[in-house]
This record gives sequence, structure tokens and C-alpha cells, in this order.
Amino acid sequence: MNRILQVVPRVPGGIDGVGDYALTLAAKLHHKFGRSTVFVTPDAPSTTTVRNFEVRPLDELGNAQEFDRVILHYVNYGYQTRGIPFGLVSTLRRMRQQHRGKLLTIFHELYASGPPWSSAFWLQPLQVHLSKAITQLSDACFVSNQKFLSELQRLVPNAQIHLHPTPSGLQEPSLSHDQIAARDPHRWGIVGGTLLSERSLRSFAQTKQGIPESVAPRFLFVLGGNENPVTRSLLADLGIESDYRPRIAASDASEILRTCSFAWINYFHRPDVESSVILKSSAFAAICAHGVVPIFPHGGGPISINGDRLPGPFFAESNRREIPSPQERSTIAGDIYDWYQRHASSELLVRGIADALELSE
Repeated sequence: MNRILQVVPRVPGGIDGVGDYALTLAAKLHHKFGRSTVFVTPDAPSTTTVRNFEVRPLDELGNAQEFDRVILHYVNYGYQTRGIPFGLVSTLRRMRQQHRGKLLTIFHELYASGPPWSSAFWLQPLQVHLSKAITQLSDACFVSNQKFLSELQRLVPNAQIHLHPTPSGLQEPSLSHDQIAARDPHRWGIVGGTLLSERSLRSFAQTKQGIPESVAPRFLFVLGGNENPVTRSLLADLGIESDYRPRIAASDASEILRTCSFAWINYFHRPDVESSVILKSSAFAAICAHGVVPIFPHGGGPISINGDRLPGPFFAESNRREIPSPQERSTIAGDIYDWYQRHASSELLVRGIADALELSE
């Protein structure tokens, strides 16, 4: 058996963080290690195909014996509306009793947090319990950032846990520093799913007047997600030239993004979240992979892997900002691109996962 089963919360495809991650992994495992992939998801009512990969309903997880490796992409709210997928954990337990191959879990989320009036606050102990249970069932786990790593090590001290940032949800172009330096500093982008794009655009509209004139946005691309009338309305009121491309192909989005100098991203619902958690975002990874300088709506702490710091974080708030000048931008953008190649590329990810799954070329 040279087949791998990947468990995902939704049918993969489009600019969708977890789905893009899973598809990239499937393609590279096939290309480099000759391993074919089948997906299972609760989102599939019947068997279908995406990019020549078979996608089956989640109940097919009970037939995991036909696969020699299983990869679980864990997003608690992706499998249950309140973030407590007890059924998934029960199914995994039954599978482990019958399946002798390795189970690797990629934690895209561990558990949610929120104020006392939110369900996330009251359900967090259950969510923590389920993350701990899945870690104990797994032969190895992958997380995207130091915060997740530290927390999972605290929950399950003897677990085999690997750290690798989420790779780009778009392509990973090969760029020279001259190509990065030649860009127009007034071309900006927003990239991501429907809600991320809308949230980013709202904060961008509130802050854009405070961006220095030397790099002020004169053209804005909004790439990805589904058609959203709210996004179109916000763009109409923005007062700068723009191009909205929902449901854009990843290759086309990549071509556009490699012409941008800056990208605005409002990833966090709250400004007090540790900055390094951004490494779980495939949209943020895509920005870095294209040599674009990410700009946040608020400041934050350093982002680093093994002491190697990513330039920034750069930000623009109502009363203070830190944004590279046109002269600084090209060097900083090149350094961001190089950092991505050293730590976050899908090539590094697939090598690490192949090692954890004990695959040979």
C-alpha cells in the first residue's frame, strides 16, 4: 500500500487555508515519494474528485485499513459547530484499534478562547480535553508556531511534536531580489478567504489615510474568498483604484501578488493575540512567499523560528505606525522572502512530514 488518507474539515479547493495546505501536501507527497492521497471530509455527501484527488465522505475513515498512513488536519470548529468534535475522536479511537499505520495530526487550531459571555469560554475545557486526546492517539503532531508548540508540550509532555509554519496557500515563486526591488511601492494587496478579506478591508479603510504618502496605496487588489457584496461596497467607498477577484485561481492570484509591494492583513479578532500565531495563516505565508511586506493594523511582538527573526512586524495604527520607506522596502521584502524559504516553504514541510511518517523516496 502506497496510499495516504488525509482527513480534512471541508472539501479542499479554492483559496482556503486548510484545504490548500492539504492539497499542497498531497501533490508533493505524490511527486517526491510516489504516495497517492485520498481525502475524507464531513463536507462531502458522496465521493467526488478535486484536482484529480479522490474525496470521500468522513464515514470512509472506518475503512482506513486500505491506507498505510493517515494525516488528520485538526480544526475543532471545522468538525463540529461548537468546537467539540467528540464523534471524530471516537472514530479515531476505533480506527487506531484496527489500523497499524502511522497517524500524524496537523493542529491548525488547538482550542478557542473568548470572554465569559461566549460559548468558547465555557467549552474551552472540553476543547482542551479533545486536543489532548487526539495528541495521545497520534504518532506525531505538527504545529505552526511556538505558542501552539509550548501549549501542546504542556498538555502532553511525551508527545512527538514538530514545528513548521503553514506554507503559502498560493504558489511559491522563484524570485530574484531585483524582481522584488523593481515593484511599485504604491501597489497593495489583500489576500485570503471571504471573512478575512472583509475584515482586513474594513480596517484598511479606517487606517489608509495615515499611511505615509511615499508608500500610500494607489491601487489595491483583493484576492480570494467567495463573492461578497460587503467587500464590493467597501471597495466602492474606498476612494482608490481597486480590483476585486473572488474565487480567483491560485496561479492567477500568485501572478498578481508578485507585483505588489505591501499587503494589509487583519488576521486576529483581538489585538492581544501573540504575533507569532500569524504563522498558522496560509494567507500570511503567501504574502511572505511572494516577497511582499505584510502590514498589520496594530503592533506586536517579534516573529521568529529558532531565533531567526522575520523582519517586522510592521503596522499602521491611528496614532502610530512602522512601515518601511520605499528605499527600505526592497531590502526588507527580500529578507522576508529569504526567511520564508529558510523556514516556511512547502518543500521543508513535506520533508518533515515524510520523516515523521517514515516515508522513503
